[in-house]
Amino acid sequence: MIFNSVSYLLFFPIVTILYFAFPKKLRNAWLLIASYFFYMNWNAAYGLLLFGSTMITYLCSLLVEWAKEKKQSVRLAKAAMAASFLLNLGLLFYFKYLNFAIVNLNRISSLFHGRQISAFDILLPVGISFYIFQALGYTMDVYRGKIKACRNFFRYALFVSFFPQLVAGPIERSDNLLPQFEEEHTFDTDRIREGLLWMLWGLFLKIVIADNLSVYITEIYDNYLAYTGAEIVFATVLFAFQIYCDFASYSMIAVGVGRLFGFELVQNFKQPYFARNLTDFWRRWHISLSSWLRDYIYIPLGGGRNGLAVRQRNILLVFLISGLWHGGAPQFLAWGLLYGAGQVVQDFYKKAKQAVFGEAKIGLEKLRHMLSVLLTFFTVMCFWIFFRSESVSMAVICLKNMFTRWNGFLYWRQFLFTMGLEKTQFFIAVAGIAVLLGIDLISEKKKQEPAVWIYRMPLPVRWAICLFLIGA
Repeated sequence: MIFNSVSYLLFFPIVTILYFAFPKKLRNAWLLIASYFFYMNWNAAYGLLLFGSTMITYLCSLLVEWAKEKKQSVRLAKAAMAASFLLNLGLLFYFKYLNFAIVNLNRISSLFHGRQISAFDILLPVGISFYIFQALGYTMDVYRGKIKACRNFFRYALFVSFFPQLVAGPIERSDNLLPQFEEEHTFDTDRIREGLLWMLWGLFLKIVIADNLSVYITEIYDNYLAYTGAEIVFATVLFAFQIYCDFASYSMIAVGVGRLFGFELVQNFKQPYFARNLTDFWRRWHISLSSWLRDYIYIPLGGGRNGLAVRQRNILLVFLISGLWHGGAPQFLAWGLLYGAGQVVQDFYKKAKQAVFGEAKIGLEKLRHMLSVLLTFFTVMCFWIFFRSESVSMAVICLKNMFTRWNGFLYWRQFLFTMGLEKTQFFIAVAGIAVLLGIDLISEKKKQEPAVWIYRMPLPVRWAICLFLIGA
């Protein structure tokens, strides 16, 4: 069941109406039932996996807290935390990375004419990376003493499985979401209107922009050898907006659904294509994942405290993990490594700039800002080629052709409207990109998310925007 489906259109209002109809003591139980139904709608067996991960982290976290309260049992606390990580990452490895590991072992074995291992027929459970990272973050927070272990298993199970953000994020923190399940949420019309506006904006990004753009992108990338550099650039620019709208839309709908029930979920995207450099980009893009990697991997490894070399090593490792988290394939590792290397280069550039210019103002700040944004977008766009490609070699060919095979453009050859998308749909999608950039620019200036400042607009303006989004 996905957010832009007819089944969700039926599921969501029923869950909402009954949630506010039930007394407070039954509401969490109802949300837990609804969340498991939502998840098992893909595959009933997924519910067992979700329950297993929940039970592991619940019991291990109780053991961690009990052991830490007894000063002589620090080793037991570490062992319990390690068990939580090993068991959950073992599940993640089996479902997401086992066949990736087998393929690479077979490649090594073939060099020595060794025996080949057959791949397993494994169906990747939806959202497994999200809820396992969320559960592991909870275990780490308990170990660090940031929160107390949750004694109520059903409340904790709801934290792990809360359906708005279960399958596509944001990855919630225990100190933000868990306490909200103890609060009483009343039916608030203002909050519901704002939540619906979040959902509407997310659906606009998904249906109007992402789904339409994917038609062109699929055609060009599936036949990348037949197209010129200009056409690959065209498809790659579109993909930059498709993946933004595809991913951000689910997070925005999740925030809207949570807001409607009375829960405040973290914002996952903040105008990422207005970033001035790669570091800034990752402060704005998939914020819940980048902050998770920072707090639970980068900082424990030492962060930047132990010298430049250690900092660069930690950056590269974190981005390799980020690439692997997105998918078990070499092109995702290459994508992560490119971001890590980009940040390393960026660090050296900053130090060289500091050495040459010191604290002096170079001038032309607005122009420099605009050029920095454009350069960052171009860099991110090139990196997206690895994310979209089916192999590293395909990504390298696409990159090469972008800069070498310029002999015409598909619009001039009258092919633009023969790729499965009608002219009206194409121009609506392009207009949608313009609307997205305009609204993101306003949000950047106002330092507020779109649904927040749109909701505060005068009623006629707000209704005009809503009707436009619905109509599109």
